[in-house]
Amino acid sequence: MGNIISVDEVKEGLHDPRLVIVDCRFNLGDPGEGFRSYRQDHIPGAVYFDLEKDLSRPISQHGGRHPLPKLWDFTFKLGKAGIDHRKKVVAYDDGGAAAARLWWLLKYYGHKDVYVMDEGYSGWKRRGVPTSAQIPSPPSTQFVPHLQSDMIAAQCDVKELLNSDLNENVLIDSRHPKRYSGEFEPMDAKAGHIPGAENWFWEDNILKNGKWKTKAELKARFAPLLNKKQCIVYCGSGVTACANVLGLAEADADNVQLYTGSWSDWVSYDENPVAAGRESEQAGQLE
Repeated sequence: MGNIISVDEVKEGLHDPRLVIVDCRFNLGDPGEGFRSYRQDHIPGAVYFDLEKDLSRPISQHGGRHPLPKLWDFTFKLGKAGIDHRKKVVAYDDGGAAAARLWWLLKYYGHKDVYVMDEGYSGWKRRGVPTSAQIPSPPSTQFVPHLQSDMIAAQCDVKELLNSDLNENVLIDSRHPKRYSGEFEPMDAKAGHIPGAENWFWEDNILKNGKWKTKAELKARFAPLLNKKQCIVYCGSGVTACANVLGLAEADADNVQLYTGSWSDWVSYDENPVAAGRESEQAGQLE
């Protein structure tokens, strides 16, 4: 089984006591919107994880706009939500990135049985299946982390990769082409991209109806990357890049790492170089 699970499979498992469903809906432009939507209705039994309160730690001078949560804060949150290594976890949102962030974090914490629900909450509602406004109170448990340090790339690793043979290794920028090129930058202090990075827009993994491309389609999309010795993925703050890490995992790519601080961390250091233009763009255009 891969990392993406269908709405029908989630529906069939609703009464499985081993299943924990996590609503990750979040809107960067309105940080409270996700929880308001969750309180209005959600998949029955789903708990809510907030991107900025639960899946990140507070911002500091360096480390990017969404630094990884503190180890014991996140471990406590998982246990409080009823998640331990005996549980199967399904994350959903309505876009693909926040759920992928939780998927990646759980993988990083050593949890193997975790999936992202295909088509998101809109897909669930399109099926006409039950929803609920009841906030669950799952029995607490203890989550024991086993960090997979090889999943993370630090800034020094990015610099080392860029000084290596880029025919063998690759740095992936997951942002929209206009942010990669420096034409548009709505969030961070500088526009452009890390010199040497290629642009593979994360949304190109997902169809317009919110459905992820098939394993075969993702293998075809990422074919130029599958034989690379090392692939480091970044975005603006380490969130949407997780959707590319997930797509690469579905394509059976090896040696993929996340630069967790991403562009917002890179530009927090004045000495780091910045490039502009679309010379290495592999992504589609804004519609």
